[in-house]
Amino acid sequence: MKVPNKVKLANLPTPVEQLNFRNRKFFIKRDDYTGTDFSGNKIRKLEYLLYEAKRKKADIIFTCGGEQSNHCRATVSAAARLGIKTKLFLWGKDSNSAEGNLFLSKMYGAEISFLNKRNYENVNEIMFEEKENLDKKNKRVYVIPEGGSTTLAIWGYISFIHELKKQVDKRKVNGMLLAAGTGGTAAGILVGASLFKLPLKIFTINVLYNKGEITNKILQLTEGIISEYKLKCRIKESDLEIMDGYSKEGYKNFNGDKIALVSDLAKETGILLDPAYTGKAFTAYYDHFIKKNKTNKVMFLHSGGIYGAFAKRKKYLNYL
Repeated sequence: MKVPNKVKLANLPTPVEQLNFRNRKFFIKRDDYTGTDFSGNKIRKLEYLLYEAKRKKADIIFTCGGEQSNHCRATVSAAARLGIKTKLFLWGKDSNSAEGNLFLSKMYGAEISFLNKRNYENVNEIMFEEKENLDKKNKRVYVIPEGGSTTLAIWGYISFIHELKKQVDKRKVNGMLLAAGTGGTAAGILVGASLFKLPLKIFTINVLYNKGEITNKILQLTEGIISEYKLKCRIKESDLEIMDGYSKEGYKNFNGDKIALVSDLAKETGILLDPAYTGKAFTAYYDHFIKKNKTNKVMFLHSGGIYGAFAKRKKYLNYL
């Protein structure tokens, strides 16, 4: 098996911890510890993407997401460290009092183009049209799609399983629950678990796309990487369960019951979750596992995103 090259940016391995919440113990994989600047799952994927960008001698990187995108913030930060400029195409509005991830993206030097929701539906075409214009000026552009979810990038979460296998007793852990935006993390974990023979059911909370769309995105990525890299493994659809209904308020919103739960978790454990991803995922984890006292074999993945909480700080403070 030939593993693609990567540039080392993340602080790995990230720890597995046992926490106590409302008198129930559970295991958590702390991918929020990948680095202060990167903070989360995105950097595992970016290590592979940015190696390729450097190999292709990119002058600038294009990528996209919401104005509070963790992926975009991590991309700008990591690219700046490597001396590469970044342009972001963001769904949202500019603000002179930018907060959270948008504030950091600006501080790390991103050039930003803001798009309304309708235009953002065509963001790939917009990025590639601008890339063509820069190509004519002999500027090398490397385009990273939404969430950094490509067959190359999800090697980050195949290697995650190799790391996890050394940390857990597979007789005691047989599942993991995580949030899914574009599906790359879930896809990498599925392939890694099959490849490294770690029996693991993946419970995924769809925060951006509907159940059918995210299922297709995840399975297409798994099929794509197995085919492209000729991996000797098979994915069973039964190893993936989408727990729908935890983002009814919308990707950019976070309702009161979830905020109250996240506030209680922060008070009891010192861990803060974000409004778009981990807060919604933990609500599902609480409903299906902690409340039913079934946490002994299903681990929660903290995939980072803490900076998004600062953009919603007023809502968070209302539930203290």
